[in-house]
Parts: sequence; structure tokens; C-alpha cells
Amino acid sequence: MCGSFLNKRHRLISGYRIHRIFTILIWCAVLVILGTGGLSVLNRYQTRGALNLPGLTGPVTVQRDEKGMAFIRAQNLDDLLLAQGFVTAQDRLFQMHLIRLLIQGRTGELAGKIARDQDMRMRTIGLDRLAEKQAAILNPETAARFQRYVDGINAFIDITPHNRHLEFRLAGISPEKWDISDSLSLLYYLGYATAANLDTEVIIQMLLHAVGYDKTRRILPLNIHPDDPGDTGEWPMPLMSDQTFATDVRISRMAAYFPDRYLRAGSNNWAVSPDLSATGAALLCGDTHLDPRMLPGVWYPIGLICPGIRAVGVNIPGIPGMAMGRTSHIALSMTNNYADIQDLYLEQPDPDHPGRYLSNNRSLPFETRKETLKLKDSAAPGGFVKHEFIVRATERGPIVTDVFDNLSSHPPVSLRFAPAETMGPEIGLVEILEAKNSVDLKNALKQLSMVCLNWVFADDQGRIGYQVSGRVPIRQKGHGTFLSPVSATGDPWQGWIPDDQMPAALDPPAGWIGTCNHKIVPQSYPYYYSSYFAPRYRYDRLKELMALPGRKTPNQMWMFQRDTLNPMARIIAPKMIDALMQHPDTREMGAILSDWNYQDDPDTAGPAIFQTVYRFLAKAVFEDELKNADSDLLLNTWYFWQERLQHMILEGRSVWFDDVRTPDQNETLTDLFLIAGHRARAFLEAALGPDMNRWHWGRVHTLSLRNPLAQKGWIGRLLGKGPLSMGGSGETLYRGWYDFDAPFFVTHCASLRMMVDFADTNKIMAVLPGGVTGRMFHPHQKDQVTSYMSGEQKYWWFSDSAINGHTVSTLALIPGG
Repeated sequence: MCGSFLNKRHRLISGYRIHRIFTILIWCAVLVILGTGGLSVLNRYQTRGALNLPGLTGPVTVQRDEKGMAFIRAQNLDDLLLAQGFVTAQDRLFQMHLIRLLIQGRTGELAGKIARDQDMRMRTIGLDRLAEKQAAILNPETAARFQRYVDGINAFIDITPHNRHLEFRLAGISPEKWDISDSLSLLYYLGYATAANLDTEVIIQMLLHAVGYDKTRRILPLNIHPDDPGDTGEWPMPLMSDQTFATDVRISRMAAYFPDRYLRAGSNNWAVSPDLSATGAALLCGDTHLDPRMLPGVWYPIGLICPGIRAVGVNIPGIPGMAMGRTSHIALSMTNNYADIQDLYLEQPDPDHPGRYLSNNRSLPFETRKETLKLKDSAAPGGFVKHEFIVRATERGPIVTDVFDNLSSHPPVSLRFAPAETMGPEIGLVEILEAKNSVDLKNALKQLSMVCLNWVFADDQGRIGYQVSGRVPIRQKGHGTFLSPVSATGDPWQGWIPDDQMPAALDPPAGWIGTCNHKIVPQSYPYYYSSYFAPRYRYDRLKELMALPGRKTPNQMWMFQRDTLNPMARIIAPKMIDALMQHPDTREMGAILSDWNYQDDPDTAGPAIFQTVYRFLAKAVFEDELKNADSDLLLNTWYFWQERLQHMILEGRSVWFDDVRTPDQNETLTDLFLIAGHRARAFLEAALGPDMNRWHWGRVHTLSLRNPLAQKGWIGRLLGKGPLSMGGSGETLYRGWYDFDAPFFVTHCASLRMMVDFADTNKIMAVLPGGVTGRMFHPHQKDQVTSYMSGEQKYWWFSDSAINGHTVSTLALIPGG
């Protein structure tokens, strides 16, 4: 992972209170009149000539193209991984340093006391400690491959101090050496941050406390498998007698205390068989929807070539190998599948023995450890103050409520995390490079136990399919959505869903396969998998596009990723129009919606009106029963309520429609639509003026890309990019998701767009919302943004002739000290 993952709540890393940064930046801003090219010399690194790289067994060449993308040629895999670590550090070491500080609970070393609570949470969860345990049990081959990559990172730190990122000097810090556990901790953070079912657990506890059992039951999420006609999406609520503990107000407050997971967005991926492909070969598309707002972006693109391996694609900076892209034999892309791999438990302290807890009729001591934070404080001796605290844990996991002042009493709540219990000696990432076919790839992905993802793939033989990674527990009670007291006897987790029963497919009869974070298991699936999935809107639209007549061309696949039709609006807008047409103040809005084609395009007014009215409708439905903080928590978790609200709208009635603050009146859906319409009109007039025809979606729906060291004000705009007018929404394949409480600033969109055609041996279509390097002022930090926004096709070169034909610079890495 990298700093790009961080949303608006995570300005702790980038909001450094280092006063000398601003002096230097102002000086740089004055120099900007010389042009970015003039300033780029401040943050350059060696890309030409020769450089001695200790540890190599043979010469390596690094060719860079017009985008600055590196293509590494080595004589063996060991040298290839060493060079990959070195080259990645050249471009992204500062970015890697920031995300490592986050995972280790050390952001306060840069941000000061404002980061204290976040650092306490990350230290309590202890992902870096899990990575250390994982590193200790790796088999020799896997450990050696990770070590070669890490050696390359450290070689860059050691031998090229003059090439270090300017950002380190501006921040007043030095880079730190890496080890295997640092790379593994990125994978554990990915697993923790993408496991979103925890939100459902804490929201349900908040609802039970706020509105009681019956109203909570009526608002549970709908999870519908789009390809299963018999799936109603409903799932059972435990008996009310089993939920009495939810009346404790402290438990309901947990909902506000898990904000440190920034990868919970969605993605699209799909593959087309040769039978449906216009080129006669398999096609694969992938666009991962993450938070790309921190330049240069989430993913690091690279080409890796040695005897037996030719791979071009991306990975998270700090992890070896390739996560998405293609080799000579296979191509793959990922989406989040939201498997439920986290549970919260109400622990039972032993009333007779302080410092102990009860579990399975045993009294056990809490595991404890002391953690010490260093918080930057310019007024303190040495520039730092210390903050010490104790972390407790049970046999299930850490006590997550201890670190919050108003939750540090009974009952303590522990967090259980499946990857902590499923470590193995293999990881499977580097094996992706060596896979010769789809079967090899499926076997490699099964080894990736710490993160649950949908991997869609294709191969050079024309086979397509998908495989999930990760391990999912089998629950004793059959469900993992509700906070539970620790059982007196027996483990609530009764093993793991068998590998051969995890969701997977190979060569589906339809000739194509895709995932859009929707529910991927049918109603007949024998195990509980999750209760948190994306609504079916994007997948339904993908099915429509795939059903269009004719074979699918690569250009069509590329444009499908930019499709802006909103299936949810197509369902809900007619009801909205009927209501808006009933009042003179909202009638013109209804008329504009009547002429709208349901495309969330930036230069039209329809999507602005629909999205604004829809947002105020959701507030009107929920805000009367819930306090502001509780309402915000629910509404910001879109997947929890979106399909349920649609069901309520189509049904036309719900106990949630009545405003409990007006006991003499029983509000209807039409009443709420009109309330939302009036609020929407006031909001859009204030933002865009009185002329409704000029309420263009792209005037309020914007994406802003920022430099890690300066995000706000004129310096932030100077060093970043935007605001950029953007189409799409949370419900379209062309994703433009925003936080509910911060409309309509895009937080999550495609962090990569990629299209692989196995008939094209020269190139891959791909574009990033940033650039290759993370260095401020560098010409390749944000040079792909214009192409990304316009839809222009950019390329990763694949064949020798294409790479050589687009080489701009060549660096020779030579064995030696």
C-alpha cells in the first residue's frame, strides 16, 4: 500500500507540522516561474549510465520509456527481484516510508499529538507484529525471494544518498532500512483494511441501541447475488433475547472507533473468452477503485524480464512481483470480495481475579504489553514527547476498547482477525510470475491467505476464470455479523471453508466472467461468507454491456470501464420525478430528470439533481431516529443501506419513512422526496446559482490530486492537480465515489485502468491517475492525469521490440560494491 490510499480522514501523515517545509516550499513556488522542468533537477535520480549494485550475480539493464516506467532485464529471478526492489525505491521510497509509519503506529513522529489516537489503534491491532511472525515461518525459497527484493530497497538507501527523495530532506527525516516483515506488513494491512464486514457489526450495535430490535431488523442490508434468481437478499436476525447486551451505550459507541481502514472501496474486473472476443484471443479488464488522491497514485508499474519470465504490470510499492497485469502466459486483476474475516467479541473479565478473563470455563490471564509512542513536539526536549499505554489481548485477539477513554471499562471487546490464525510458509505472489497457465495461477493465489480478493484471470490458451484468495472461518452460530459474548464452551470458529468450496470458476458457459464487489455466492452456498457486499448496480450494468450483440473489441472493453449509466437512478428516478412534479418549487427539477438518460455525465444537470435529492432523501429517512454522529456513521457506509433503501422506495412504505419528531403526522415517501427536493434545490442554488440547466454534475463532482507534503491552499493546488471535473458516481462502472458527509468530492475512483488482449503481444492498455514516480517536481509524478481524465489510451510495452522502440533512458546495474 501507499499514501495514496489515505482518504480525507487520514491527513495525519501528510499534514506534517514541520515548519521548515513551508519555508522551502515557498521558495520553490517562487522558482516555479522557471517551469516544472527547471525544478525537476531538485528531485532527480540516476536513470542513465552505469551503477554498481551489490548482491547482483550478473549485469542488469533498466530501460525507461516516455512515461518513466522501468523495464528490468536480468539473467535470473534473484537478480530480477533485487533490481525490482532497487528501482521501486528509486521512485517510491518516501511513499513506502509513509505507509510503513501508518502500519507501525508511528505517524505521530511526523504529525505530532494529533496522530496519537490513530497510532494507539494501529499499535493495538499489531499488524506489524503479525508480519514478524509470518516472516519467521516462511519456507526458505519464499523468504529468499522476499529478501532479495528487500536487499534491493536497502541497496538504494546505502549506495545512492545523493539520489534520495527531496521529500525526506523537506520532512527533516532519513529513510530507514527495510526487512521482510515490512513487506509482509503491507499485505496484512491490505487484508485488514479491505475486510469491511466489521462496519456492519458496529453499525448494528449502534442501531440496536438507538432504535431497538424491530427497526434494526427492518433496515438490515440486502445482499443479493445477481445471478441467482432465487436470492432475496434477506438474512436472519438473531433472537431479541440474544441482543440484550446492545443496550449498553458504550458498546454502541464502538461504531466511531474503526476509521483506520482506507481500502474498503470497490473495483471492477472481467474477462472475455476467445468465443466472444473480436481478436480471437482472451481479453481481460481491471480497474481497482481505491483512494488515488495522493500523488503519484496507489500502484507502481514495472516490467520484469528474465529467462522464463516476462511480466508487465503493477504492484504495491514495497511488495515484490506483480499483482495485476500480464505475463507471457496469464493476465489477472483483482477486486475486493468483502469476505467476513473479522469478528468482535464481548469478553468476560474474571470477577474474582483482576487481570484475568473467562473463556471456555477457564480463567486465563490477559496478555499484556507496553507500547510507547513518540509524538513530535517542537517545544519538548529533543523535539518529541512520549506516550505510554498497555495493550491487552485474549486468545481471540487484542482488546480494542482499551485505547478509548470512554470505552475502557466493562465489557472489554476483542477483535479476532482470521489472517492471524492462517499463516503458512508460502505467500504465492512471486509464483504469479512463474505460472504457465490458469491452473498454476489458481494454485498460487490460494497461498495468499491474509487478504480476501476476487482474482479474475485469462491465459494464452484462451481460458478464463476467477479464484478468491484468503481463508474464511466457519462460524459455530452460522453468522459473523452480530457482536457476541464469548461462549462458555467451544470455539465460535469451527475451522475454515475448504479450499475446494471457496468461490471460483473456470471457463464459464457464458463466455465471460466478472466481479464488481457484489455478492458472489448463491443462496444455496453451504457456508456464511459475509453480510457486506456492494449493491448489484455495477454488475447489472456489466451484464447489459456483455449482452450487446457482436464480439467485443479491445476498444469496447476500454470504454466499458468509462461507462456512466446509473442503474440505480434508472430504478429510483421515476419515483423521484413523480414526487417532484407535485410541487411548483421542485417541478423544474422533475422535468430535467424526465429528460435525463441516466448517464452520470459531467456536463449535464440530471445527475447533479438526482444525486443531491437522493442524498437528502436518505438523510430524511434516517436522521430523525438517529443522532448526528450515528446518522453519519450509517450513511457513510453506503453498502449497508443502499439496496435496502431502494427496496423501501419501490415498496412505497416503511416505518422508517415516518418522522418520529412529528407525532401528529405520518410522513409518506412522497413527503420525504419533496423535503429532499427543497433541500437539494437550496444546496445546488448556493453552489451553482439559480439556473438549473447549468447545474452540471462536473461542477460539483470533482477529483483533486494532492502532493503528500502540501494538500491545502495555493501551494497544494500548485503542487497537485485539480479540482478536475468528473463524471460517474458510486453506482456506475466509471466510478466516482464520494463520502456521504462531504458531497461531492471524489474520494475513490479507478486507481488503475487496464485492458489486456492476448492477441496483442506488443502492448497493454493502461493508465494511472498520477504517474510513475513519487518525487515532487519530477515530470513523471502526474503526467498521466490528463490522459486518465480524457479516456486516452496509454500503454505498457510488452514485447522486446516495443520496449526498445520506446526506450528513453537505459541504466546498467553492474555487480560489485
